[in-house]
Amino acid sequence: MKDIKSLNLEQLTEELLSIGEKKFRAKQIYSWIHEKLVDSFDEMTNLSKDLREKLKANYNLNSMDAVAVQTSKIDGTQKYLFRLHDGHVVESVLMKYHHGNSVCISSQVGCLMGCRFCASTIGGKVRDLAASEMLGQIYKIQKLSGERVHNVVVMGTGEPLDNYDNLVQFIKMLTDENGLNISQRNLTVSTCGIVPRIRELAGEKFQITLALSLHATTQEKRKQLMPIANKYDLKEVLDACHYYYEQTGRRITFEYSLVGGVNDTKQDAEKLTKLIGKFPCHVNLIPVNPIKERDFVQPNKQECQAFRNKLEKNGINVTIRREMGRDIDGACGQLRKSYLDQEKGEHEC
Repeated sequence: MKDIKSLNLEQLTEELLSIGEKKFRAKQIYSWIHEKLVDSFDEMTNLSKDLREKLKANYNLNSMDAVAVQTSKIDGTQKYLFRLHDGHVVESVLMKYHHGNSVCISSQVGCLMGCRFCASTIGGKVRDLAASEMLGQIYKIQKLSGERVHNVVVMGTGEPLDNYDNLVQFIKMLTDENGLNISQRNLTVSTCGIVPRIRELAGEKFQITLALSLHATTQEKRKQLMPIANKYDLKEVLDACHYYYEQTGRRITFEYSLVGGVNDTKQDAEKLTKLIGKFPCHVNLIPVNPIKERDFVQPNKQECQAFRNKLEKNGINVTIRREMGRDIDGACGQLRKSYLDQEKGEHEC
């Protein structure tokens, strides 16, 4: 059966016409799914019973269940673990700011990229998420929290540009005036640096923010932290970012995980300035989340501040990412990993 939640309005209209239904029904059904956020065809009360039965016979309206929710006692950040229709689980996070609610979603079950400091990649990639499953994380959080989502960050588990077609469909549907109608400018997509896809995304002319996981100032050091650097040279990656800016006019965000004793020295700050200093960008410094499978450590606050001050003195726009929900599973992928480890242990018993 077809995944009806992944169809945009035009595609849904064509589908309904192909099964002998009136064109206006598409708008009704699309509104139920993407505005009213229903989880079943039976909730679509302005449709006839016959049409609802036809929909159930031909289409999946895949929903997801929250199997775990952690709430920070410090700032109210909520971390969700959702079970998908096939039993796999993914993480999402709701962060509450003065300027509105932000949701960080996953784009894949697991991750293929193998970044050394990331818990999400342990165990590898299982599969891509459909557009409906990326949307579904936002819809379910909005329903469970009872609060409007204003900003979306595709920065959870997975490499979004490794799931390119579904990502593009997701962006178009999320920002569609017939759905949640979230502004493209309120959407950020993160990538570790898949060069051809960055250039392809530039051609879409979206007004989203592209966030590059940079994390190092030299090709050699980037190879130590990020296996993707073995495929794409740092110069290639930065050239693609320049191209993205030229095509969209949107400044790049450079994500830089500060790893104690690895990439947080004064020399690294100087090299980073030379690397991106003349580029229209913002640097987001992220004190690395220690995970038990790796021996990386987080610099202390003074070291993080010194690195930031060095960049600011060199004229670079920079912030240190606020640690939201630091009293719950801090590293991306940790809640999912803990759940899978627990399930594995129960099965072994």
